[in-house]
Amino acid sequence: MRKRGSSWRRTHSNSRLKGLRPLAKGKRRHPVYEAALKLRPKLVKWRRHLHMYPEPSMGEHETAAYVVEKLREMGLDEMQTGVGETGVVCLVRGAKKRGRTVALRGDMDALELEEQTGAEYASRKPGLMHGCGHDGHTACLLGAASILNGMRERLAGNVKLIFQPGEEGSAGALKMIEDGCLERPKVSA
Repeated sequence: MRKRGSSWRRTHSNSRLKGLRPLAKGKRRHPVYEAALKLRPKLVKWRRHLHMYPEPSMGEHETAAYVVEKLREMGLDEMQTGVGETGVVCLVRGAKKRGRTVALRGDMDALELEEQTGAEYASRKPGLMHGCGHDGHTACLLGAASILNGMRERLAGNVKLIFQPGEEGSAGALKMIEDGCLERPKVSA
């Protein structure tokens, strides 16, 4: 474990990736890391859009439509909508048929709070805001979709992306499970 004030804080800060150490000559960053760096402007755009248009638990209709639109723009079309009422499930099939199906989940609902941040991307909906980070979860899951879709040829098995409604006390996960989100193909991890 590093001590306070060590180089970890400088190199892993949240300040727009400024503190990254230069790579040693001849070294390359992991391709997933490189893809994530390239995707960063889109991630910010997606998150800010979602932040501006929050929706309450089990009322994430516009959010689900936005998710579907972005997934289709990526070339992903194997998806189910209305799962657990307003959830979205998207399957990224790996080109290598042998392998498990794993799931990644992100929640989409907002809180019934009045946003007072003054940010240019603050909530446009009175009495609702993403105060719990679900806008970030959804944007990151869209980012994972983009990266995984670009890696299909190297994937063994599948990745099921679950965009969950109603995390804030509305039993959205249970409703999605009851609708079969962990089946066809069955999720093993």
